[in-house]
Amino acid sequence: MKKVVSIFLAVVGGFAGSAIYNNYYKSSEKPVISAELKRPVHTVNYNGANYEANVNFETAAEKTVHAVVHIKTYFRENSFMTDPWHQFFFGDNGYRRNAPQQVSTGSGVIISDNGYIATNNHVIANAEKIEVTLNNNKTYQAEVVGRDPNTDLALLKIDEKNLPYITYGNSDDVKVGQWALAVGNPFNLTSTVTAGIISAKGRSINILEANASKDRYPIESFIQTDAAVNPGNSGGALVNTAGELIGINSAIASNTGSYAGYSFAVPVNIVKKVMSDLLEFGAVQRAFIGVSIREIDTKLAEEKKLNQYQGIYVAGITEGGAADQAGIKEGDIITQIGGTAVNSSPELQEQVGKYRPGDKIDITLIRNGKEKLLSLVLKNKNNNTDLMKREKSSVIKALGAEFEPVTADEMQRLRIVNGLKVKKLGQGKLAGSGIKEGFIITSIDKKPVTEVEDLSFLESKKGGVLIEGVYPNGFRAYYGFGL
Repeated sequence: MKKVVSIFLAVVGGFAGSAIYNNYYKSSEKPVISAELKRPVHTVNYNGANYEANVNFETAAEKTVHAVVHIKTYFRENSFMTDPWHQFFFGDNGYRRNAPQQVSTGSGVIISDNGYIATNNHVIANAEKIEVTLNNNKTYQAEVVGRDPNTDLALLKIDEKNLPYITYGNSDDVKVGQWALAVGNPFNLTSTVTAGIISAKGRSINILEANASKDRYPIESFIQTDAAVNPGNSGGALVNTAGELIGINSAIASNTGSYAGYSFAVPVNIVKKVMSDLLEFGAVQRAFIGVSIREIDTKLAEEKKLNQYQGIYVAGITEGGAADQAGIKEGDIITQIGGTAVNSSPELQEQVGKYRPGDKIDITLIRNGKEKLLSLVLKNKNNNTDLMKREKSSVIKALGAEFEPVTADEMQRLRIVNGLKVKKLGQGKLAGSGIKEGFIITSIDKKPVTEVEDLSFLESKKGGVLIEGVYPNGFRAYYGFGL
């Protein structure tokens, strides 16, 4: 009997426990579950078309990868490279000895369907032959339409039609922090795409050589990114997520020559202007405001008793220049060029670099604490509004010669550090003065000569010209003639 009672009590206790659990403990868990669901945590998927995290890199890559080409440049054996980009990447003095063939590779961007290609000047400088390979592996011989060492840009042309090309974007609209893709051929790895963000704008890295005697007034206002860029990427495309060109990849900051976190691209607004000039005129139409400037820092602000740090301080005025004629004065603070804010020398150079001599632009400045808006007409380096004619090669025609680089061996043997060899003579000033084929021109009017572009100053030269140089046998000679 006791056993039956024990079993009965156990069954009753079980049902009672179950009832207590269902009516109390289980119901008491419901608020806990509800509270857990109401915590402010969310999944991070998003289907909004404009949400930055949902950017489609595939679309941008597909729109651009077929329009970026592989460039192979052939140099003369034992050629001498004085290009600062070579020294920047390789850290030597530029000599290349005992090489059976010198070949350099880089990238280029097709900018029109009829075969025009933008690239870096340092990719094709001193080249004897340039080969361009498309993404479909078809190879072409390219001709140089024009070069601009001041921006490290060059324009090439291949004989083909209906090519894929990249459309221009607007580098003024580029924002720090936005996504960007670098498209190029690093280490001969063709059609490579890397992604990163715009990490800075208006960067000057002092890599372009300034030399007034060679008409070198560099513009450095690079877009800085952290998209991986390596040797071979030079001349390739920097594009936004819409697949629009926003820059030409040009350099990296590195102690080894390989990517270390920062790369630099020429802004596309500069690219557009330079490509247009080279195509239309064969030379870049460089405009100047006619001022010397200083960036505003604490020292300058205290020295000049300035109450602001935004803008560029006008430290001097070129007499008769664009700024002088427009009424800009020493001590003014330029804050905007053509409606775009400028707070550094590179930013000012970039904005002015988009225009040609003769263009009219608006300048916003601060004078005595008050804002003023002035209009000025930009001028060229000769302080007038003339444009360089397409016949920039007219001086070459007048000289009547073909030229070629001087090899490193020749320079070492003749104990010279620069020179341009007369490869072939026709009718012209050089033959008329007595110069013979093989003569190496080392200077003209005391200005060193290394490449054909160094002769450009003769375009505006009038009167007598003095040429100094040396023959391959070591005989030094001087010649003179009039232009």
